[in-house]
Amino acid sequence: MTAITPAKPWYVYLVRAANGSLYCGISDDPQRRFAKHQSGKGARFFLSSPAVALVYYETWPSKSEALRHERLIKRLRKPAKEHLVASFTPL
Repeated sequence: MTAITPAKPWYVYLVRAANGSLYCGISDDPQRRFAKHQSGKGARFFLSSPAVALVYYETWPSKSEALRHERLIKRLRKPAKEHLVASFTPL
């Protein structure tokens, strides 16, 4: 009999670029993904303006749910995304 391990959570995250813009993505490890963005890998978005801060993330129980919420956040206008960032308190 094999033990069932709980599913690894997925995260939707926002990263602030040096020019003030916000990048939205998903990952199973947002800190590691942010480090990739800072190193210039992981997203062409940061070629023009480097990643400076991981400013928001939320946890979801599955990749599909994280993808769904990423799409919702990407549809928001910048003031609404800034509101998410302002209301964020990391654990």
